[in-house]
Amino acid sequence: MLNLKIAFRNLLRARRRSILTGLSMAFGYLLASLSLSLAEGSYAGIIDLFTRDHTGHVQIHKGDYLDRPSINKQIKNVDDLVARLDSAPQVVGVSPRILAPSLAYLGDKSVIANVIGIDPQREKNTTRLAEKLSKGSYLTGRPNADGYDIIMVGQGIVDSLKLNLGDELVLIGQGAEGSIANDVLVVGAIVGTKDSYEKQHIYMSRDAAERYLYMGGSAHEIAILTRDYADARPVADEITQQLSDPELSIDPWQVVEKTFYESMQADKMGNYVSVGLIMLMVSIGVLNTVLMSTLERTREFGLLKAIGTRPRQIFYMILTETVVLASFGSLAGAILALPINGYFTDHGILMPEPMEVGGIPFDRIVAEVSFVTMVLPALLVVVTAAMVALLPGIRAARVTPVRALGSF
Repeated sequence: MLNLKIAFRNLLRARRRSILTGLSMAFGYLLASLSLSLAEGSYAGIIDLFTRDHTGHVQIHKGDYLDRPSINKQIKNVDDLVARLDSAPQVVGVSPRILAPSLAYLGDKSVIANVIGIDPQREKNTTRLAEKLSKGSYLTGRPNADGYDIIMVGQGIVDSLKLNLGDELVLIGQGAEGSIANDVLVVGAIVGTKDSYEKQHIYMSRDAAERYLYMGGSAHEIAILTRDYADARPVADEITQQLSDPELSIDPWQVVEKTFYESMQADKMGNYVSVGLIMLMVSIGVLNTVLMSTLERTREFGLLKAIGTRPRQIFYMILTETVVLASFGSLAGAILALPINGYFTDHGILMPEPMEVGGIPFDRIVAEVSFVTMVLPALLVVVTAAMVALLPGIRAARVTPVRALGSF
C-alpha cells in the first residue's frame, strides 16, 4: 500500500511527463485493440460463412471415411441417431447426407459429378444451400408429375453439359455392395457459381439417393450445426461420450477442414506479430521516459539509500510507478477504444472489392468486442511496461549514495 502511495506521489510530481507517457500507452492500447478487433471480427465472419456454407460445425462419419471415403462406410440407423442429436442442448441443426461419385450424361456429353443426398429441410436449417440457388426452386423431396426425382445441379456441371431447367439427366455410378447404380432425374434448380463449392455437385433428396444407390436407412455423413462455431470441439467431445460408439468418428470443423483452419491460424499469427510491433514502439517510448525519470532522481535514490532504504524497495518503487501509469494508460485507451470498436462492430468497413467464400459474397470487415480485443491489449501494455521498467529499476537499486550525492 505504501508503494502505491509513493508511486502516485512521484507520478503527480511530473504531471506533464506522466500524462504524455500515459497518452502514448493509451494510443498503443487503442491501435492494438482496434487491430485485434478487426482481425477477430473478420475471422469470425469468414469462419461462420465457411462452416455454414456446407461443413457445419461438427461432422460424424464411419471410421476413417474422411481420409478414405467409400460408399460402403455407412452410418447405420441414421434416423435414430439424428433424433438423439436433436435433443442435445448445443445442437441447432442436424443434416444426414449420402455421398457418392457418379457420371452425369446428357446426350453424348458426360461429366464427373458428386451426388449428395440430403434431407431438404434439415439441410436448409444446417447450411446456406437454399440461399445459393441461381435458378429454379429448392428441393421439396417430391418427384415431378411424371414420377421423376428432381435434382439441383451445380453451375460447373450446367456449363459442361449445357443444361437447362427441366432437362432429363442420366446418372451412372457404383451402388451399395458393388451394384451398378443408374437413374434418370430432372433438373429442377441450378445452385452456386462456377467457382463455388457446389460447382460439381448434384443434390437430390435422401429418399431419391437411397433408391439410386440401393441404400436404406443409412448415410455417409451427418453435419451438425451448433449455437456457436467456437463450441465445436466441446460439443464434439460431448457427442462422442454420449454416443459411445467406437465405429463413429466425430470431428469438429477444425479437423474436417484442417487446411482451412491451419491457414486461418497462420494468418492470425501474422496479425499478432503486427500487434507485437505496436507494443515494441510503445515500449521504446516508455523506456526513454522511465530512464529519464531515474536519471533525474539519482540524488533522491542516493538519499534513500543513505538513510537505509533497501535496493529492492527502490526497485519495486520504480516498477510500481510504471505499472500504475500503464494501468491508467490502458484504462484511458479502453475508454477510447470501446466506442470505436463498437462502431465498427455495428457498421463494419466496406471492402472496395468483395471476396467470395463458398459462393457467398463477403463484402464487409466487421469488428468484434470481446475479451481478446479489450483485455489482451491491456495485459500487453502493462506487461510490456513492467518489462521495460526492469532495467531502470535495477540501475536505480544499484546506485551508491556517495556517487549519487556527488553527481550534482
